[in-house]
Order: sequence, then structure tokens, then C-alpha cells
Amino acid sequence: MTPKPSGEKGERIAKVMARAGLCSRRDAERWIALGRVSLNGKVLETPAQVVRAGDDVRVDGKPLPTVDRARLWRFHKPKGLVTTHKDEKGRTTVFDVLPPDLPRVVSIGRLDLTSEGLLLLTNDGALARAMELPERGWVRRYRVRVHGRIDDKMLARLKKGVTVDGVRYGAIDAAIDKVEGADKPLSKSNTWVTVALSEGKNREVRKVMEFLGLTVNRLIRVAYGPFQLGKLEQGVLEEVPAQVVRQQLGSAAPAGLNIKRKRTQREPQKSDAEEA
Repeated sequence: MTPKPSGEKGERIAKVMARAGLCSRRDAERWIALGRVSLNGKVLETPAQVVRAGDDVRVDGKPLPTVDRARLWRFHKPKGLVTTHKDEKGRTTVFDVLPPDLPRVVSIGRLDLTSEGLLLLTNDGALARAMELPERGWVRRYRVRVHGRIDDKMLARLKKGVTVDGVRYGAIDAAIDKVEGADKPLSKSNTWVTVALSEGKNREVRKVMEFLGLTVNRLIRVAYGPFQLGKLEQGVLEEVPAQVVRQQLGSAAPAGLNIKRKRTQREPQKSDAEEA
């Protein structure tokens, strides 16, 4: 039997398949086009089909898996992993190194190949979208190590937003945190900067720092909204208690969050691939 849609009027077939953890919505649409999906015994021809409680959805003749409860995990992403389910260059992904017994999960926001730190993962697409909404106004915080001449006046320019290569970036709060090798030549010195932003556009921190004439040589996300990296060790995955998610999301939190807490650690695979 098909997992019960959350709305009385039903949900689109691709959303139901994704919620069941079988695939992404995009994959679901592709499978439908290939004739692999049936509804109540009839092969579907369009992803526009709405599924209601009691409908029988099958993929390759098999019923959809039972829907797991909405869950959220913190993962300390090491550098060298890409945040995508499938990489066209064959590089190791975040999802390749997760525990094999973990349900299918999606990331909330992304971190690029050479970035590290907090990556939130969930098995529920609705929860992911709720946490990514711009109107939620959640601040992403980073510790960034840069090379180049820098002072507080330079960083103050970012508070009103800047335009880089035709892309407008909103207000960014940045402050010098620590200088390494201040008594050494510029070529051997680095500066740690704390950065806070709410937009999270593609490679935003790196592009804005390059705009200031600085080179980022390490980038660590330490917080995504109220969720903190804390002392979570690199490569470690830890589930966020359901009550914490409810407290932070309020009415936007999915019903029936799993309250089990799980902690696992697995050594990430190494990758020598260059950043895209």
C-alpha cells in the first residue's frame, strides 16, 4: 500500500515517492516517463498525477517502502567530499560514507568539495524545505581562514552587501578572529575570520572574500540557524533529538518526529579530485 499522503486532497506522485525514501522527485519523474510506475494497476504517463490515501503505487511492480518518521542528523563533513547523491566526475560523495543502515537522506543546504563543518541531513523533503526557506532568516556561521592583507575596514564593506560578477550578495557580518604569523612575511601569514550570512548562495563566502582580494584556504561551517557543529568530531554523524527540532521549527516541524538518538562514526573515503 502507498504511504498515506499528508494532505486530505493528496499529493503528487513524485512527492509521495520521494517521501517514501525511494528516490528524489526528479528521479521519480524520470521513472514515470520510463513507464516504471503504476497507480492502482495502471501505468502512469505523467508526474502530475495526485495520490490519495489508499491508492496503490508500485515501482517495477513492487509497492513503495513504508515511510519512516521525519528525522534530522548533524554530520561533520570533512573536506574532499561532494554534497550530491551522484557525481558526474565519479568523486566520493557525502552519501557514500554514511552508515549503510541509514535511510535515504537529503542535505539541507550544501558544502562544496573543500569546505568542512556542519551539514544537516534529513530523510524528509518537507523538513528540508522548511529549514531552507529564506523567510526563516536562519543565519549560517563560518570560520574562514584567508590569506592576504585584511583589516576591519575591508570587512565592514560587506555589511551593506556587495555585487560580484553581476551577482548581488546581501549583508554579511565578518570580523577578524585570529591572526597567524603576524610577525612573519605576508606570504606566510593567515587570518581567521568569523562570517555570518543568511542567504547562502553558491560559494558565497569564497566569492566575496576573493572580491576583497583574499584567498580562502580553509572554510568551516560552525552553525546553520540554531543548530551548532559544537564538538562533533570530523566524520561523525549524530541524530538531533525530535524535541529539539520541534522547539526550533515550531508549527513547521513535521508530526511524528523520531525521538531515537543515534551516534555512529565511519572513516570517510579519500578523494584526490579537484574542486568543480
